[in-house]
Formats: sequence, structure tokens, C-alpha cells
Amino acid sequence: MSAAATALTGKSADRPGFWANPIGKKAVMAVTGFVLFGFVIGHMVGNLQVYLGPEKLDAYAEFLQKTKGLLWGARITLLTCVILHVTAAFQLAGLQNKARPQKYVKKTSAGSSYASRTMYWSGPILLAFIIYHLMHFTTGQAHPDFQPGMVYRNVVTGFQSVPASLAYIVAMLMLGTHLYHGIWSMFQSVGINHPKYTPLFKKLAAVMAAVLVGGNVSIPVAVMTGLIR
Repeated sequence: MSAAATALTGKSADRPGFWANPIGKKAVMAVTGFVLFGFVIGHMVGNLQVYLGPEKLDAYAEFLQKTKGLLWGARITLLTCVILHVTAAFQLAGLQNKARPQKYVKKTSAGSSYASRTMYWSGPILLAFIIYHLMHFTTGQAHPDFQPGMVYRNVVTGFQSVPASLAYIVAMLMLGTHLYHGIWSMFQSVGINHPKYTPLFKKLAAVMAAVLVGGNVSIPVAVMTGLIR
């Protein structure tokens, strides 16, 4: 083997793989985040059928239960995306800590938004909320009067609990800040970054996050105010 080939092989061996590279982790976070964002939009649209009455919402839930292949395929995909997203986030945080072993004497937040500064701790809180949400409306362990198959009734009785409704509202506001930063930074992670378009991406992210938060928050608010009975 020539010296040039040996040097090239050595450089290739020293180059980190896709997952080991911070850029690779950011790309994984971007792709999985996009999939999860698509799910929460679809989930919100489905849940908003509560305004159409119990027949519509319960029929929608029954349809999902009948399509077992689609339902479990979506669940496995979402679980995989959550694991990859959370793992990449924690590993990126670890790499940042290693790159900055000494903490700042005085920490400043110039040039960063509140959403970006809360990304790493809002993620685990949202993960805990997802578990609670599943136990509240899917399996029923956290619901005071869960009735399998009676989705409309479970939503109304579940959100009649003020602490539960407040927990959902706070979680959705946190989800909004998480998505706001995640959506526009997703474009940067995949290499779409230009001074001309970044402000547009930020505005688009703000609108999409606001729509998602507004739609989801409207349901517990509607129950607590008696609009949905």
C-alpha cells in the first residue's frame, strides 16, 4: 500500500461515523422531530372532532382500533422516533458539556431565545407528559372514571378535573416553545440556512406552534367552561 493510500485510510478511520458526528445527531433529531410534529398535528385534528359530538369522536376512535396494522405501525414508528430523538438530544448535550468543561462565571443568554434555552429540559418533561397522557386517555390508569371505547365521555370527565386540565394546558404551552425552536432549527440541521430565509422559517415555526397549542388547549378550556358537555 502506498503512503498516500495509507494516509487516506488513516484519515477515513479517524473520521467519526454518521451517528457519532454531532451533525449526524442533529440530522436525526431533525428527521424524527419532523415525524413527531406530523403526528401531533394529525392527533390534534382527530381530537378536534370532539366539537362534532360523541358519535363522531367515538366513531373515529373505533376506526383506529379496527385498523390494528396501521395503528401498531404508527405506534412502533413513533416510539422509535421518540427514542432516537431523546437519545440524540442527551448525547448532544453531553458533547456540549465536554466541549465546555468549565462553567461560565456569569452566564448570559445573548442571541438565544427562551425556547432554545429550554429545549433540553422541556423535552424530558414532555416525555413524562406523554406517559401521563397515555395513562389518562388510552389505558385509563390515571383517569378517575375511564370507560373503554367511550372516548367522548372520557375526554369530558377527564378534563372536568381542573388539575388535569391545567396540566394539559401547561404541557401544551411547553410543547409550543419546544416546537417553535425545533421547527426552524430543523431547517438549519439539514443545511437549509440563509439569512434571507431564516426569519421566514422562524415566523412559520411560530405560526405552526401557535396553531397546535391553540387547538389542543381549546379542548380542556371548552370542557371547563361548559362549551363541551
